[in-house]
Amino acid sequence: MPRMTTYSKIFLISAPIMLGSAVQNVITFTDRIFMSYLSKDDFAAVGIASVFYLIVAAIGFGFSKGGQIMIARRVGEGQPEEVGRTFYSMLYYELGLAFFMFLVMQYGIEHIFYYFIDSESVLQKAVDYIHYRSWGVFFSYMGVAIIALYTGINRTLFIMLDAFVLAAVNIILDYHFVFGTHGFPEMGIRGVGLASAIAEASAFVVFFVYIILEKGNRGYRLFRLPKIDVELIKRQFKISAPIVLQAIIGLGSWFIFFGLIGNLNQEKHPNALAVANLVQMVYLILSIPIWGFATGINTLVSNFIGMRRRDAVFPIVLKTAKFSFVVTVVVVAIFMLSPHFFLSPLMGAATFDLIDQAMPTFWVVAGILMLFSVGAIFLNGLTGTGATYFAMKLQFFCALGYIAYIYFIVYFTNGGVPWAWGAEIIYWGIILIVSWVYLRSTRWRSLNV
Repeated sequence: MPRMTTYSKIFLISAPIMLGSAVQNVITFTDRIFMSYLSKDDFAAVGIASVFYLIVAAIGFGFSKGGQIMIARRVGEGQPEEVGRTFYSMLYYELGLAFFMFLVMQYGIEHIFYYFIDSESVLQKAVDYIHYRSWGVFFSYMGVAIIALYTGINRTLFIMLDAFVLAAVNIILDYHFVFGTHGFPEMGIRGVGLASAIAEASAFVVFFVYIILEKGNRGYRLFRLPKIDVELIKRQFKISAPIVLQAIIGLGSWFIFFGLIGNLNQEKHPNALAVANLVQMVYLILSIPIWGFATGINTLVSNFIGMRRRDAVFPIVLKTAKFSFVVTVVVVAIFMLSPHFFLSPLMGAATFDLIDQAMPTFWVVAGILMLFSVGAIFLNGLTGTGATYFAMKLQFFCALGYIAYIYFIVYFTNGGVPWAWGAEIIYWGIILIVSWVYLRSTRWRSLNV
């Protein structure tokens, strides 16, 4: 890790993570596209079930972030021999967590979906999808542990190849398993669940082979299987648990958001939920670069603290935030020049009216992304210092305000979808201000991970 980090270094760490984030969206999008060729029930079922699996994946990813922060800290401290021990403690925990999640998805998912799905047909199809998809959770959780390892040691380029394998295998097997071509069984929605699980297994195999063949891993003691270190696992859990709660709070806020949007007056705001869903899709796609920079700053901050360069933490966060802002401005500007050009080929010409209805909200989202591109970097920079509990409390109270604002807009005003989305501006504005003040203070300097 160099004493000063250039923009090119920030990009080399963040770009592969951006691609990894994009691939996860591609998998979800691909599953939905294939189900749209079968029936409305299949399409509805995969939409609900895939969101549930994203929550499962987010829990595993959240716990891996603690390991990533600790690995980056050991690298910064010049203790590469501790990297392997930290990695295996993370891996052991992820495997135990995967086993628990597998049992929930195999034996408890029908009871969970029962409270959210009214249609018996959609319910059964969603359960079928999860039953097959659940087999991939072991490979998914081991995969995020490996990604945390390579992100922590600042060697993320291989993540791009692994992401390509994941996407390619999923798309090819989706086609064969859904329609039963070339001797494959015709499995419908169960096929996309199985295809995604096999894709996750394939990506893990590629990672595993790379770890064995890559000579640069020798100094990290990755080929010495250590005993289970309960104390180290506890330390990782202490750092990671607030990050997982942050993910749950964030996803929960989104569920409540769309639940409230569905209660808007349909006469005054026709297609409100459809517009909100379209805007959500655009928001997720345009925010991919931001998440790459946000994950990368965790490693950069922890590295500098490990090198006892605490004075360099705020400057590198600010530098990454500027980079994130510029990239986001370019991406958003290109999209806003012609939303129809980008969306119509994906959704069909019949959606022209819906895109027109969404235009005022797209402008609101453009403003949101400007704040998000900076706020997310500062929030994750704060997390990289080890202040995960403070970050969780900040996000929790901001989420409460977020929900209260949307409730007010829906039930006491006629603002509609654009004003409801305005909650995100308040949300990220407060997070940016508080994170900025915290990082400028000395509160985080005594934290030990």
